[in-house]
Amino acid sequence: MSTYSTSIIDNTARHVQNLLTGEGSGHDWWHIRRVWRTAKALAEEEQADMFVVELAALLHDIGDHKFHNGDETMGAKLSRAWMEQQQVPESKIVRVCQVIDEVSFKGAGTSSAVSSLEAQVVQDADRLDAIGAIGIARAFAYGGHKGREMHNPAVAPVLHTSFEEYKKNSGPTLNHFYEKLFLLKDRMHTASARRLAAKRHDFMDEFVTRFLAEWDGER
Repeated sequence: MSTYSTSIIDNTARHVQNLLTGEGSGHDWWHIRRVWRTAKALAEEEQADMFVVELAALLHDIGDHKFHNGDETMGAKLSRAWMEQQQVPESKIVRVCQVIDEVSFKGAGTSSAVSSLEAQVVQDADRLDAIGAIGIARAFAYGGHKGREMHNPAVAPVLHTSFEEYKKNSGPTLNHFYEKLFLLKDRMHTASARRLAAKRHDFMDEFVTRFLAEWDGER
């Protein structure tokens, strides 16, 4: 990348760090940093547009619908405003905003199709951070943030058939493993992400088995 592009990435990283440092739901600066680093590695392997990937990875959660009354357009709006301030070319802004619009999981019964290699890379990186040991920690951090029960055997998981239904979900955190996290391994796009996802999936599976055994008073 050019010196100008590198400066924009550096400015964006500082901007997002200032916005999200100390956030307590698992969507903090450290989440962004991990997704950014993973996305760069995937982009290099897949020969994706690194500038688009880095900007989208850095900006993908600054307007998350979960924290803006379900508004699915907020992420692209806030990202566009920032990129215009940084004088990013319009052609790149359009591509970054498209990635941000497509990155979110929208429910077990909905399509997660994306329109570009860059969107595949960023979506894979974001989903990798939702599974494995860190994914488990983030799930319970978010559940606590929302005041949800860890587990309630009387409340069954729901495989949501629309994004609107998924956004309204308020079930116990353990249900989230069946409603989303266990599904992500088979929804990765890139070969390297699929390799990483397989290991993280197995760890989650072992964790949930152990959790349920202890919940029932394992002796």
